[in-house]
Amino acid sequence: MEQRINFQEKGPGVVKTLFHTGAYLKKSSIEEKLQELVSFRVSQINGCAYCLDMHGKDARAHGETEQRLYALSAWRETPFFTTRERAALAWAEAVTSCHVPDDVYTRVEEQFTEEELVDLTLAVSTINTWNRFNIAFTTPAFVGTYQVGQFG
Repeated sequence: MEQRINFQEKGPGVVKTLFHTGAYLKKSSIEEKLQELVSFRVSQINGCAYCLDMHGKDARAHGETEQRLYALSAWRETPFFTTRERAALAWAEAVTSCHVPDDVYTRVEEQFTEEELVDLTLAVSTINTWNRFNIAFTTPAFVGTYQVGQFG
């Protein structure tokens, strides 16, 4: 698949803004391991190979296991995820689909403070934005060349 536009070259202001958001999220109330898990799951839903490559590697660097990454698309049917992670994954899926039912909100509200929930929502929204740019402009996956922490 040929890249349509290199949006990172042609839109440096956009990329700079997204990197600033990423820098905020690294210091936010949501632990990085959970952010990587959410980013990987949202990228699975959206089918973003570029982000799956990146966030799979970053998740592993934060201590994520192969077993949990392989089972992530079926997280509801596995015992591998904590109640907090399950709430975050349900929230991420709901926000990504633009339909957040009350029961999902209730579940996430029990596990996250209001500040954390705002930060989690920003994390979900940000990975969705990256996914949409990469998919729209057919950004090629790293093909194994991405190094952990390469972008921040």
